[in-house]
Amino acid sequence: MPDIAGPPTGEVALLADVQSRLSSAPVVTGARAMSHFGEHAAGWVAISATGALLAKGRRREWLLVGIGAVAAHAASILIKRVVRRSRPHHPDIAVKVATPSSLSFPSAHATSTTAAAMLLCRATRSPLPMALVPLMALSRLVLGVHYPTDVLAGVAVGATVARTVTHLAGPTKEMPT
Repeated sequence: MPDIAGPPTGEVALLADVQSRLSSAPVVTGARAMSHFGEHAAGWVAISATGALLAKGRRREWLLVGIGAVAAHAASILIKRVVRRSRPHHPDIAVKVATPSSLSFPSAHATSTTAAAMLLCRATRSPLPMALVPLMALSRLVLGVHYPTDVLAGVAVGATVARTVTHLAGPTKEMPT
């Protein structure tokens, strides 16, 4: 494995730097919570279903959150199987959470979170859900399970899936006043 020998360089050095700066217990605990929430897009599906039940006038938009998150997750898994990039493995990188596979590129968490956040903006009529994207992306680095390019690619794939879902879904319907 090329990133095992010697001092960290390139993305491994950047990853080691992120971990050294953000290694406090509360940060790692929060990153682990985000990891569990985002696993297999399950947390996003739960939010989608809850929104669809509670916001009947925008049920369709809330359901699209779950559809987009699952589609983004599936896209990331397909890409992982083609690219087959191994997760970071270097003595200076601490892996702080279990993963369902050894494949790293792209980050499925960053992918599904980006798609879900963009579609949540549509459902909630607010830009605030986009704040979740950098938090999830950074959490993957804090936990040592992805290279920076894995999370950047995940964000790009998730944004593409969300735009595709939005395009296919058509315009939103305003709630009656």
